Formats: sequence, C-alpha cells, structure tokens
Amino acid sequence: MTETIRVVIVDDQELVRAGLRPLAERDGDISVIAEAADGRSGLSHVRELRPDVVLMDIRMPVMDGIEATQAIVADDALNGVRVLMLTTFDEDENVFAAIRAGAAGYLLKDVSPDDLRAAIRTVAAGDALLSPSVTAAVMRVVAEGHSPDPDGHGLDELTEREVEVLSGIGRGLTNDEIAAELFLSPATARTYVSRLLTRLEARDRAALIVLAYETGLVRPGGASRG
Repeated sequence: MTETIRVVIVDDQELVRAGLRPLAERDGDISVIAEAADGRSGLSHVRELRPDVVLMDIRMPVMDGIEATQAIVADDALNGVRVLMLTTFDEDENVFAAIRAGAAGYLLKDVSPDDLRAAIRTVAAGDALLSPSVTAAVMRVVAEGHSPDPDGHGLDELTEREVEVLSGIGRGLTNDEIAAELFLSPATARTYVSRLLTRLEARDRAALIVLAYETGLVRPGGASRG
C-alpha cells in the first residue's frame, strides 16, 4: 500500500488554502495535515509535524516564503521535508531566490489540479520540479549577471562523466534522458546523480540545476559549455 504524502499549506489567503486542500487530497494519496497564514506559523507547524511536502507561498506577512524555506533547509531535523513554492508571481528574481533558498519546485497558482498533485508527488519522491518556464527564468537571471560566484563550486574535482551528467541535469533532462544521451543504464545515471549531490553538497536536483548555470556549464538557450 502506498504511503500517504503529508502536506502543510502555507499561504496568507484563506480562500487559496481552502481551495488547495480538496484539490490536493482528491486522489486519496495526499493528506493536508495543517495550514498556516504566514511563514512563521508555517515553520512552527513544519517543525512540529515534519510533513513530506510544504506548499509555500512567497509573499506573506510576518515571515515570507523565502525566509521560511531557508529556515527549513537549514534545520537538519527537517532534512526530509521538501518545499514546493506555489505563487501568483513569476518574476525571474522570485524564481531564482526560491530555488537558491532550497525549494524543490516552483509552480504558479494557475497550475491545473492534476499538475498540482503530480508536483507534490514528484517533490515528495525527492526529485526537483522545474518547469520549462522556470528553467528559462533561471537562465535569464544568470545571463543578466545576478548569479554570484560563477567560477567556484568544485567542478574541477569532477570526472569528465560527472560533468556530462551535471550538464544534462542543468538542461532539464531526466535520469532516463541522461542515460540515453550518454549511453548509460538508467541505474548508472541515477548513481551519477546521487554522487553529484554528495560531492557538490547539493540538497537536491534543483540545487544542481542552479549550480550548472552559475558555473557556466550550461548557458542560456540550453547549450553546454564546450
């Protein structure tokens, strides 16, 4: 039997919270265990209940979603909690800030109910959820020079194959797509991704995507550095 995915919704609009709960819970494999109207209250719920996924708004009173996400990511006791940003705003800086804060995914509130549930399942499984529009926003921010420290991160310590896998991650490829492109088995591709997470001290796949852009390994337009 599949375990139920436990979710906390953090949004300052009561109507939004009331609408998200039935949409998330419709198929029976997702359960909303708490709601909060600001980041500080949401963080308190998360620390107490340790959900699998937090649906987190960005702009809220008391404590915004970026600060709350940073606090969750910094807390070793909450290592298994994944944050899915859900907002009406799609400005590039917001997207980049959310991902750098440690969010595993970023969705706009006009997402379809099916895509919302799929996103919750994706991040609960430990994968990153970055839509093409979000990936494009990250690329634009990097291209405009807003990304700090473009030359570090220890890429010179990676093997050639690890760099190729990181490039594929940065271009938004799935593990299976990376395996096909590099003539690897899917299991081997997954092993390389896990190794990159460890070697680069990255929390999740989203962090690897940002790193690939920050270092110039992947450039706007999806091209890899030669």
